[in-house]
Amino acid sequence: MKVLIIEDEAGAARELTAILAQADDTIKVVAVLSTVSDALKWFEQNPQPDLMLSDIQLADGLCFEIFEKIKINSPVIFCTAFDEYLMDAFESNAVSYLLKPITRDKVEKALEKFERLKSAFHQADPVTGIDHLLRQLKYRYKTALLVNFKEKIIPVQIGDIAFFYLDKSTVHITTSNNKMYFLSASLDELEKTIDPALFYRANRQFLINRNAVSGVERFFARKLLVKLSVSSPETIVVSKAKATEFLQWLEGNNQ
Repeated sequence: MKVLIIEDEAGAARELTAILAQADDTIKVVAVLSTVSDALKWFEQNPQPDLMLSDIQLADGLCFEIFEKIKINSPVIFCTAFDEYLMDAFESNAVSYLLKPITRDKVEKALEKFERLKSAFHQADPVTGIDHLLRQLKYRYKTALLVNFKEKIIPVQIGDIAFFYLDKSTVHITTSNNKMYFLSASLDELEKTIDPALFYRANRQFLINRNAVSGVERFFARKLLVKLSVSSPETIVVSKAKATEFLQWLEGNNQ
């Protein structure tokens, strides 16, 4: 099993590496990284590991920034001295949340939990696999949103929305026929309730409809510039780290 460690304290990283070696001799630590920046570069050049062990507060920011910029499929065991990030962790592939000091017993229990979860989602019969379950659950995604318009509450069909745009703390909706509405919900909340096959989080401010994309251009530093069939309040740029994933989504390869 290939494991990635993200830990900015050298001593803690060495201790984790030693504990993993003692806990399971089939584990191979593929890299030990100390910053968000290092992790982003590493994921650009390497396949995702089977499991990650990650501290939360790193030298250049919180590890959650990695998940915001790259789609991480690997399960994560978080190792931290703080309990305030528990809810954020379990929205980011967490299988366990270990409070420092980290001991062999804690790590072994977390690894056992990981193996149980892995077994539950990787049965021999593919019908019981997680991919199938996710496909079956797609009906739970929203098909319409209720918005306030003058004195009325009206439904806006999800498929008619060209993009969502975050302006400070307000989310703007622009439809394919250039109608504009406003929502009180956050863009993060919307992203979780809308079919990812149809909408993509291009960056912090834009959640865009595949059917509204009229073209893509190469941009500075291997970024992408996204053109829509309707005008947007500012240029839509996809980062270099997300460029490949975005193009795969545009082709329909995220199923």
